[in-house]
Amino acid sequence: MKELELKDIDRILEMAWEDRTPFEAIEFQFGLPESEVIKLMRTELKRSSFNLWRKRVNSGVSQKHLMKRNPEIERFKCSRQRTISHNKISKR
Repeated sequence: MKELELKDIDRILEMAWEDRTPFEAIEFQFGLPESEVIKLMRTELKRSSFNLWRKRVNSGVSQKHLMKRNPEIERFKCSRQRTISHNKISKR
């Protein structure tokens, strides 16, 4: 895994936690493929938080993969989405 700054790790965790942000967007911005994002989530999150996230991503409700998304969604970020100044995800 490439060396990441703390602010980049926080942003990746935030993006990965958000259902509407596809793995492809994370790879585009940070160069981390899905498998590396999963490893990062596993190491940075509490086990229970990681398990909840994986269950949600694999449930079909999540749109983490571009191929599963509604084709009408063309943006990585909603135009009304506000910027979060700090990470509220349960980390170790």
